[in-house]
Amino acid sequence: MTVSYNRIDDFRIRVPRHGNMRTDALVYLNRHLEKQLQKEKSLAQVCNVACLPGIVGPSLAMPDIHPGYGFPIGGVAAFAVDGGVVSPGGVGYDINCGVRVLVSAMEAKALHPRMERLIQTIAENVPAGVGSRRADLKLSKKDMKQVLRAGAGWALDQGFATERDVQCIENNGCLPCETDILPSQRAMERGYNQLGTLGSGNHFIEVGCVDEIYDTQAARAMGFLRPDQVTVSIHSGSRGLGHQVCTDSLASMVQAVRKYAIPIPDRQLSCAYIQSAEGQAYLALMAQAANFAFVNRQLMTYWVRQSFADVFSAAGEERLSLVYDVCHNIAKIETHHIAGRDMEVCVHRKGATRAFGPGDRRVPGMYRSIGQPVLIPGDMGRYSYVLAGTRKAMTHTFGSTCHGAGRLMSRHQAVKQMKGHDIKAELRARGIIVRASGRRTLMEEFPGAYKDVSQVIETVHGAGISRPVVRLRPLGVVKG
Repeated sequence: MTVSYNRIDDFRIRVPRHGNMRTDALVYLNRHLEKQLQKEKSLAQVCNVACLPGIVGPSLAMPDIHPGYGFPIGGVAAFAVDGGVVSPGGVGYDINCGVRVLVSAMEAKALHPRMERLIQTIAENVPAGVGSRRADLKLSKKDMKQVLRAGAGWALDQGFATERDVQCIENNGCLPCETDILPSQRAMERGYNQLGTLGSGNHFIEVGCVDEIYDTQAARAMGFLRPDQVTVSIHSGSRGLGHQVCTDSLASMVQAVRKYAIPIPDRQLSCAYIQSAEGQAYLALMAQAANFAFVNRQLMTYWVRQSFADVFSAAGEERLSLVYDVCHNIAKIETHHIAGRDMEVCVHRKGATRAFGPGDRRVPGMYRSIGQPVLIPGDMGRYSYVLAGTRKAMTHTFGSTCHGAGRLMSRHQAVKQMKGHDIKAELRARGIIVRASGRRTLMEEFPGAYKDVSQVIETVHGAGISRPVVRLRPLGVVKG
């Protein structure tokens, strides 16, 4: 079925409310990305979200939009706490899949002679792949409960994090969870040995450097002082624990839809009213999986720092300072100024990033004058960006923006197109050292499988919902 839409301006298209939609659908998209849009499925999913009870404002999607489970990836939607719903499809299976960026005083030229060794050392210290596990990190049941409830606070207590690290994580690395509910035994079993591991698919650790600075003041506040400064990006989530929480919760939500007679246009949008027992249980379990993901990225940071120290121990400049850590797949109760009043809403960001603007007290004090850092990975062959949140995002997108480049091809299509290619050699020819647990991962994740992230950045910048601070380029990548 064709979905009709109209273009509002150079950076937005709108699908007017029709059928069972309770509001309009609004997609941030420049004209170049519009040509790549999988219109039927992606737009249909944005419209389906607009049918859910209690939605506030338009159903939104960011320029990295592509089809997902229920919600499109790149989808943003807010629901009134009183009368609105929460949907696991609006968060995704990899709860709190997110990214963090670190910066060092080192310059890229210091890495080149030892880049092979550095990537090898990181790969040895941080397990990667589908069933990856860190054998020497033994968690008791009590430890796991603390990880799930305290998040990054547990890592701080155990010596894996610094006070500054915790300050530079969204929500200080912990979503509150006032309940005795714990994830299922199966979810816990999947989590015990996977803490501090990268996983597979699009997850990565990327050693790179500052390629271009767009906003000197904001860059300096974040620690980006000059071109060629070394950076590290870590992209991963809640691993098997989060996946199992989502699987378990979806079964509960299917029952809740029947119990409360919630009208939904797609089974994948199964949900529960936020204030219901099922809705509260999901939010509690999701928060715990999110806290697991915060700790997962923090432990990987600890071992990446250790890897740099092992390879560059003499210089002392191998220290890596955390710039920020953001969630990509999350539903959070937030207060936003809507229609002239403050309102509590549950904001679903599914493949989207929080982008709170200058002056917001929820932004760490060190960044409050410039806006929250926004971390946008591209692909392993081109570039990534660090942006800053804006005041306009607060009034137009519930303080949200894009989360990455967005897939252009399915994984199956990418593998088919890359048959016969030596992607590792092709990237090496471009000066990028890549280590992956399997050849198929490289085929699925080759640069051309993704949209050009610069077009995504042009869209969110042109629309005023985030602004570029620096561009980063890859030097070495560890993939799952």
